[in-house]
Amino acid sequence: MEPQGRVAVITGGGTGIGRATSLALARAGAAGIVVSYTRSAEDAGTLVRAVEALGVPALARRADVADDGEVRALAAAARDRFGRVDILVNNAGTTRAVPEPDLEGLTDADWRELLDVNVVGAFRCARAFAPDLRAARGAVVNIASISGYRAGGSSIAYGVSKAAMLQLTRNLAAALAPEVRVNAVAPGTVTTRWQTGLHGEDGFAERARAERESVPLRATAGPEHVAQAVRGLLSMDMVTGETLIVDGGKHIRY
Repeated sequence: MEPQGRVAVITGGGTGIGRATSLALARAGAAGIVVSYTRSAEDAGTLVRAVEALGVPALARRADVADDGEVRALAAAARDRFGRVDILVNNAGTTRAVPEPDLEGLTDADWRELLDVNVVGAFRCARAFAPDLRAARGAVVNIASISGYRAGGSSIAYGVSKAAMLQLTRNLAAALAPEVRVNAVAPGTVTTRWQTGLHGEDGFAERARAERESVPLRATAGPEHVAQAVRGLLSMDMVTGETLIVDGGKHIRY
């Protein structure tokens, strides 16, 4: 399936990977782009203008994926505006920065929030959009993380939530077949505001520099590289239930 003439919904789409994916699909000839956001209304509005400057109609709507009512309202808004939804990119996510050895620092509330947003939120979106996706013989791409495969990342709960998303991808691929394909992208380190928010500008720059010494491609991924992977999975008509790692090959040396 190619993006040309398709309508795509990207959750958490105002910044970073979501923004890059929205613009990539617009440049590829999408018929419409819908982005959801929770806090970044200004960024989402800026993205809508950028997409429309490419000649593609776009809609930004606030929707917290932890709230099923808001998710279903997002689906209804997309349907009302464009009459169809062909592509769903589950990109919305959250984390808590808690050092791995600090078990007491990771609260029950942290666990509930990360699992609710990162895993159940993606399920809520797939469930709400399932009728549209089935009718369109569409596709879902979940944005997971290399943290779903290995110990590390911003916190234990974050890694566990992303590991759960890998299994959710496989389960949804079976549940929505044969009409809908479901795959995932698992990025490693990506240059985004998310990372600089966790580590600071200088801190992230140093972490990325040090990491590049062990990355086979000697590069740090940008949001556009994850967007490339999303586009690639959308075009693979006989691939479902799979996850593509985007980390410059670092995982082969872990």
